[in-house]
Amino acid sequence: MRSKVKRKTPEIVLKKGKPSAVILDIDEYRQILERLEELEDLNMLKEMRKRPLKFRTLGDFLKEYHPCV
Repeated sequence: MRSKVKRKTPEIVLKKGKPSAVILDIDEYRQILERLEELEDLNMLKEMRKRPLKFRTLGDFLKEYHPCV
């Protein structure tokens, strides 16, 4: 059985009476970062799919590939 994670309400920091920052629970902050990374990956994939595919032969690839060993 899953236990529910109790989320803390974000705290808004005011500066001169206007919101200037937010204090979040660290787990919630990490979750937001993870979702942002996933969104960036999806956007990059969409852009990549707009470009035509370019294929090379194995021989051409091996001519350009120089492993640093």
